[in-house]
Amino acid sequence: LRHPEMSRAVANNFPEWLEPYLERAFGSGLQCEMAALNGSAPLDLRVNLLKADREGAVDALAAEGISAAPTPWSPVGLRLDNRVPLGGLAAFRDGLIEVQDEGSQITALLADARPGMRVADFCAGAGGKTLTLAASMGNRGKLVACDVSSRRLERAVRRLRRAGVSNAERRVLTSERDKWVKRHAGLFDRVFVDAPCLGTGTWRRNPDSRWRVTPKDLAELVQRQQQILQSASRLLRPGGRLVYATCSVLREENEEQAEAFLAAEPEFVLLPAARVWQDTIGRVMPDCGRCLRLTPAQHGTDGFFVAIFERQDRMEDRSSPSSGLVHQTDDGFSSKGM
Repeated sequence: LRHPEMSRAVANNFPEWLEPYLERAFGSGLQCEMAALNGSAPLDLRVNLLKADREGAVDALAAEGISAAPTPWSPVGLRLDNRVPLGGLAAFRDGLIEVQDEGSQITALLADARPGMRVADFCAGAGGKTLTLAASMGNRGKLVACDVSSRRLERAVRRLRRAGVSNAERRVLTSERDKWVKRHAGLFDRVFVDAPCLGTGTWRRNPDSRWRVTPKDLAELVQRQQQILQSASRLLRPGGRLVYATCSVLREENEEQAEAFLAAEPEFVLLPAARVWQDTIGRVMPDCGRCLRLTPAQHGTDGFFVAIFERQDRMEDRSSPSSGLVHQTDDGFSSKGM
């Protein structure tokens, strides 16, 4: 029930201090998006292409009495009709499937990690997106899962083993400025940054988390995101790609971070997300421009943001149209012309 004098924050179940940030993110769609973020999330699975294709995984689940349907956006996603304890399923124990929100799958697929490449998952955590990257690489090439938490990386060991991943190694960093970054500068084809963020896009799954964050947390995260991006970018060779992803809906952690990075790093250009989607996923895609934004209300996924940058050759003519911030897109995001 809503009282006429009830504030928008109370009516939509979010902290008062976040209202201007959510208003900037959603505009007139705020109430609709918050209704979705306050709803329940589906159980999504990612098919592990190292061990099965999607049809085979559906059949394996059906043999255990589990009904699963393809997700609309991810070509390796499945959605279950009902929540079930996956630990008891042979399909899970044998590594055919992993629990992963469809939006999370898409962020890693857009990295376009290919067999034979050198790829770094710079904020790997427990390895969810590392697994997706390894499957895209077909276990060929080198994949380095980095994190500042040895405990989080240790949790990835069992998952990597179950999935049959053989081309990944773990690297514990002291910070985003670890000497390892300097020693490996310019050696990677892809760097994936799943940046720490406020997690506003995951409120369906973690409803209480909204009450545990403060303006100070946001300010500190924004600063750390900038530092992580700048450090991770040093790993890339010319022509290599940096993928910046968050599970946030806030512009301060998303579009504004991309803007700041482009202004600080003139050797990078922004690749249109729509073009990268066509080149990598190559199927029906959401309406996206320079960057990809996914939300529960519009796409049925958790809230995610993806920006894809490419490092240019040092000798490239800096006067070319692609070297500057030259125009404003429909969504208000000014980006480097392509």
